[in-house]
Amino acid sequence: MSEPSSLPVPQPTGLTGYLAPEGFEAELRHELGDIAQEHGRLLLSPGPAKPAAWAQNVWHDVLRIPIASIGEGARVLKSLQRNWWPYTPDLHRRTALMVEKLPKVSAKPLTFGQAAPTAPLGSFTLLDEYTLLAAPHCSSAFPNGECALIEDRVNPPSRAYLKLWDAFTVLGFGPKPGETCLDLGACPGGWTWVLASLGAQVIAVDKAPLDPKVAAMPGVSIRQESAFGLDPASLGPVDWLFSDIICYPERLYRLVQNWREKGQVKNFLCTIKFQGETDHATAAAFAAIPGSRLLHLSHNKHELTWVLRKEEN
Repeated sequence: MSEPSSLPVPQPTGLTGYLAPEGFEAELRHELGDIAQEHGRLLLSPGPAKPAAWAQNVWHDVLRIPIASIGEGARVLKSLQRNWWPYTPDLHRRTALMVEKLPKVSAKPLTFGQAAPTAPLGSFTLLDEYTLLAAPHCSSAFPNGECALIEDRVNPPSRAYLKLWDAFTVLGFGPKPGETCLDLGACPGGWTWVLASLGAQVIAVDKAPLDPKVAAMPGVSIRQESAFGLDPASLGPVDWLFSDIICYPERLYRLVQNWREKGQVKNFLCTIKFQGETDHATAAAFAAIPGSRLLHLSHNKHELTWVLRKEEN
């Protein structure tokens, strides 16, 4: 027996969905405040999207769709747009059967340097066997907001390099060849390795020595001193300041503000690392810096990435 040709009408919910990185639902819950529903890591909050650093993907204008069957669910999704990706906290088998009826979406890891996907990618989840939640428009074109990258297991001295690869891929920009980059707290050299590989001139600052292979890379110079004791006046203009330093967020905030006040740095990219409880107040202070962006990258752990970029003419 064939299914009816008419499709169910999607019902606007007035909600926005926020998908938390695994293990950081509490951080997102605190950031959002008003939570109407929770479905695993998917938190739904009333009204249009609000800034949410702890959301790896934001589902705009969430729809509730009653469906009579898997086939009908796939057909109504395809009527809204072409590309979809599931979030599957449960009902795994039923969701997989629905995905089989949808156009195939590639989720292969990217080689660093490949552009991030640009085609719109909707998200959906099954609340129960006969109810879909779906958002044709999401903040990320990556499946569930996760930037998967092919790792280099040979050259970098640590896995920290993945955070920079992730950031440059998601943001769509990074240092250009010949630009001067300051890497604070550089040891063992994962970020310096990335920056030098891009052709930047890197000033690596750390009291501990860099990995010898990184220290020998063209364009790398070393200042073996404390990042917090470094006098901005001892350097000329810097195109980028990078920091992956392990320190309390308040201390990093003071360091960043010191460099901003001196006016010698065009662009900043720093990891805010939380030790113990999440310092939401300092995270909010970073987010409040005009023109900046605060986000949780796929390769971040209990930390956020803060970016301030001077717009080019």
